[in-house]
Amino acid sequence: MIIEQPPFFYRALFPGALWRITPKEKCVYLTFDDGPIPEITHWVLDVLDRYGVKATFFCVGENVQRYPEIYKEIIRRGHSTGNHTFNHIQGIRYWSSNFVANVEKAACLIKSNLFRPPHGHMRIAQTWKLRKRYKIIMWDVVTRDYSPHMTGPGVLANVKRYTRKGSVIVFHDSIKAERNMKWALPKAIEWLLKEGYVFKRIE
Repeated sequence: MIIEQPPFFYRALFPGALWRITPKEKCVYLTFDDGPIPEITHWVLDVLDRYGVKATFFCVGENVQRYPEIYKEIIRRGHSTGNHTFNHIQGIRYWSSNFVANVEKAACLIKSNLFRPPHGHMRIAQTWKLRKRYKIIMWDVVTRDYSPHMTGPGVLANVKRYTRKGSVIVFHDSIKAERNMKWALPKAIEWLLKEGYVFKRIE
């Protein structure tokens, strides 16, 4: 559970970050990390269109630079985007000035005030600097679709077990997550709709 749904003590390390949104409403916020890439992102967009679902994509700057048309397509289809650094770097491995510079480099391509740190790791000083300009969006449910030790049914089980009102759910539009995500995403959306959840994007 520490990975799938971070406990309070971990959330307290990032003051001002959003982990769960409007918990009084029966809604969820579907998010995707690490794209855009041609092998996966188009497929995700088509699935979301099929179910009439809007989501938020936290994009890596160098991927946006390589595939600008896919990034434009995300926005054209009515989804929101967020900054996920330029090179998908972990804040705890960098000086704050270098980490913030990497985020700002990505911001030249990703016009958004939303930010999510890769792997959810960041120094406290980085949090304080970035929150002046960005809404830091973490998560309430991470599906672990990226894990080689996880299966598609296991990813779906994580969604069913941990989702609650206002949950921010993380999938990944990445090669590493492809097998599990492609199996679990449509089934997770169908289950959430059946349970009466409304999907919202993060503005």
